[in-house]
This record gives sequence, C-alpha cells and structure tokens, in this order.
Amino acid sequence: MWKDFMISMSRTAVQVSGLFDGERMFDGPAVVLVEDGRIAEVASGTQAPDGWPTRRHDGTLLPGLIDAHVHLCADSGPGALDRLADSSTDRLEATIEASLRTHLAAGVTTVRDLGDQQDAVLRWRNRPTPGLPTVVASGTPITSVGGHCWPLGGQVRGLTELREAIRRRADLGADVIKIMASGGVLTPGTDTTRAQFTGEELREAVAEAHRLGLPITAHAHALEAVRLALEAGVDGIEHCTCLTSGGVHIDDELLIALAESKIAVCATLGSDPGVMVPPEILAVAARAGITEAALQEIASALRAGGVRMVAGSDGGIGPAKPHGLLPLTLEEYVRSGWPVEAALTAATSVAADVCGLAGRKGRIKPGHDADFLVVRGDPTRDISALLEPVVTYLGGDSVWQQQGEDLDSVVAGHEQ
Repeated sequence: MWKDFMISMSRTAVQVSGLFDGERMFDGPAVVLVEDGRIAEVASGTQAPDGWPTRRHDGTLLPGLIDAHVHLCADSGPGALDRLADSSTDRLEATIEASLRTHLAAGVTTVRDLGDQQDAVLRWRNRPTPGLPTVVASGTPITSVGGHCWPLGGQVRGLTELREAIRRRADLGADVIKIMASGGVLTPGTDTTRAQFTGEELREAVAEAHRLGLPITAHAHALEAVRLALEAGVDGIEHCTCLTSGGVHIDDELLIALAESKIAVCATLGSDPGVMVPPEILAVAARAGITEAALQEIASALRAGGVRMVAGSDGGIGPAKPHGLLPLTLEEYVRSGWPVEAALTAATSVAADVCGLAGRKGRIKPGHDADFLVVRGDPTRDISALLEPVVTYLGGDSVWQQQGEDLDSVVAGHEQ
C-alpha cells in the first residue's frame, strides 16, 4: 500500500546514494536541487547548499518512468475494453484517475494513452487534476469498419473519413494519432496476420497527421502491416510482432529499414505473473502466433538490429496487463537479452523524446521537470530494483511514499 502527501515549498534538495540521469549512472552519491518544480542543478556528493531544506533517501534516484503505451479508460478487469461502450462519463473519468494513481505508485510519472473510448481521455484533460502523471494522448484509435477495437468508436471507411477522423482528433487536442494497421487478439473477427488498411490509406493518414503537425503511430502485429506502415512513413509502430500465417518472421532487410527510419517501436511485453490468463485467451493468442517466446524473440531482434525502442506495457487491457506494469515490462526486456541500460533509457530519455517531451521529462537535468523516483538498490545492475520504489516525486512537490518508510528520513533537514 502507498499513501500520498503534499510538501509545498519553492526549493528543496534531494540527496541520494546513487543517481541514473536517464542516460548514464553517476559515480557515487548525488544531490538534486529543485526550485519551483524544476531541476535547478545536479551535483555529485552529499552536501546540499546552505539554506536548502534536504530530503535524504538511501537508494537510487532516476527520472520518473514513462509508459508509452497504456489504455487509461480500461480498468484491467476481464473484458476491460469490451465494457467501455457501456461506461458513463463519470465512470470513465474515475477509471482514468484511478489508473493514473496506480501508475504513480509504480514510479510512472508520464503515460502515453494510445486508445480510449470516444476520446474520453482527451476530454478529461480539459479538467486539470493536479497530483497525477502527465498524460500524452491519441484519443480513440482509428480503425477500419469492424477492425481491431472498433467498439471504441474509431471506425472509418475510405480516405475522406480517414482524413476527417484525424482532423477531429487534432481539434480535440490529440498529441499523437493512433491507427490500427492490423487486427488484434482482443477483437473477434480480426486477423493479426493481415493488414486492415491499404498502403494508400496509410500514406494518406501519415500525410494528414503530419500536415497538422502530429506524429502518427500504427498498431501492427502483422508483418504485412509493419511493412506498409514503414513504407507510409509512420513515426511509430506498436507491437511490431511481424506475424505471418507461418509465425513470426523478420529479415535483415526489414531490420535495417526500421533502424534507418528511426521509427520508434514499442514492444509491449510484460504481464502480471500472479494472474492466470484464461485458457481461451491463451488459445486465441497462440493461434495468432503471439506467445511469450515469440514476443521476446522479436523484441530481442529489433533491439539488436539497432531499431529505436521505447517502453510500453499496454496497461489496462486485462488482468494480466494491469496499470502500473511497466517495471515488469522492463524486467522482461532484460530477460529477452536487452542490456539493463537499454531498458532504462527506453522508459526514460528515449520515451521522453518519442512522446514529444524531450525538454521536460525523462532526464535528471537542469531545466527539466522534477519528476523522479527513488528505488532501493541500483537498477543499472539489477532491473528488479524498480519493483521496490521508495518515493515518487512530481514537480518536486507531490510525493508518494511506500508504506512503512520513515517519514522523518524523507523530510530530514527541513528545520535547517
């Protein structure tokens, strides 16, 4: 259990025994100075300047994690996406906020929502709610008629409807466009091994999104859809499973093309090991060629091939994919063969760049928002340290503290 509390002050120093700045590990202890919600200075050592109230933590400080693929409207229960059509506005907003609190408790201070019910997340953002993670959002994903996630309300037919859908999301303040380039496991009647849009349609979607100044990312399990999305010039590919009727397939030519394009690929690994996935869901996934081994294989090949990788959990879509899953996602990346530092940067500095927040998030650097967490141990040596967060900070003010942590040690130095 976690509890939250507010400590309001214009300036404070946070002293820790280790620091990962989003790109590299500092040598020895460090002090981070925070002023008016932003990082003012980062220094090695244990001594804060005179006059700076100091909070001391025995652990490693790192940027607040960024989960680049979540579904905040979904409550992580059975059939979470299927039930959204029957949810009231009040229910959707309550779920969005509960989902964000769960992310915050896991050390996630920014999320990218890539699929809501009838643009609910975009509308919710019009009512600022302090003390919650930053939300980058796409609104309802655009899909073909009867295509993956069609009940969410994003069906289009033809180029005119496609362009109108993108313009509508831009008008609502979307930060990114999400398009379902292939079928998905959780939508009956769709095919994970085949594309849902033609090359012409995807090119038109990219052109319209870019005309409006927005990036566009494509859900693509099918190898055919991955190739079409790459050729169309999308900015991101979600899953990128490269499925064919004969299983997972990715060749050197495609790897080179993906790497050279600088497309951000989000391999949505990770699941709650304590949840027993219903046999019928496992059977559907297996028939589609989506197994844990296959997903790890493709994630390993993509990273080794030099593809730009960003971290995302697909949190919220079901019991095995709850919100706050990202630390387990990163752990699975490492089990797939990723270096620990690659997993950490995929959820911090790289994720900030991909989400359009390079100047604000993902790095412990002067001028950036003071969003960070402290964990026990050194996550650059053992990624599982992320499973033991001690404190999460938002803007240097809002603190989530692990139950049982000594409050006196957290606020030590305020009387100085």
